[in-house]
Formats: sequence, C-alpha cells, structure tokens
Amino acid sequence: MSERLFSPAEVDELIPRLSELMGRGMDRHREATELERRLREERSRIRTSGGSLIDQRDWKARAERLDGLGIEVRAVLEEIARLGGSTKDLDAGLVDFPGRVHGQTVNLCWKYGETAIAFWHGLDEGFAQRRALP
Repeated sequence: MSERLFSPAEVDELIPRLSELMGRGMDRHREATELERRLREERSRIRTSGGSLIDQRDWKARAERLDGLGIEVRAVLEEIARLGGSTKDLDAGLVDFPGRVHGQTVNLCWKYGETAIAFWHGLDEGFAQRRALP
C-alpha cells in the first residue's frame, strides 16, 4: 500500500488514467484467461488421446502470446501501483487508495466504470463492506 494518504479529490483526478489502465488490464487478463483455458483443454485432450500430433509452431505462438499478455497485465498493475493504488480484483476492476475518513486511515475504493470516488472501507475489510463517503 502507498504510504501517501489520498483525498477523494486526488483520486478523482487519477480516474481517467486509472480507467484507461484498468480497461486495458481487464481486457488482457480476460484474453489470457481464455487462452490459458483453451491450452489446458487441448493439453488434456492430447493426454486423453494418447499424445496426438500438434502443430508445434501454433502451440509455441499461443504460449508466447500468453506470456506476452502476462507481461502486459503486470505492467498495468505496476503502473496502478505507481499511481498509489492497490489492485484488489482484476476481474471486477477494483482498486483501493489509502485515505482518511472520520480521522481513521481507510481504503478509498474505486471500481472500474465509476467516475468518482464515492466509497470507502476499513483496511481489514473489502468491497462487500464498502460504505458511502460522508
């Protein structure tokens, strides 16, 4: 977590960049998850059939694409961290920023698609416990 404490207005200023990053990260994550699922199914089918022949070039290209997607996702997560956010759920697009509410340190909670910070939750809580900002 960032040592800096953000105000909701400071996080709001980051939302255009955060939205761009998270959108790209979510797309790459979905693509990687689907590609990984297809490769796993094909691997299982090959094992079940006794080791049928595969197009090794195609297999290698897909494996390299999966690696590339992983690199892209990690780069997005690192950029979000440089902004001061902590990605909590890439599928849902959840990012927390440390802030203060009612004099206590909390997480200002942003979800992909939201246009402003409107929620927070305690440091030991998650999305399900988020509450509206005062």
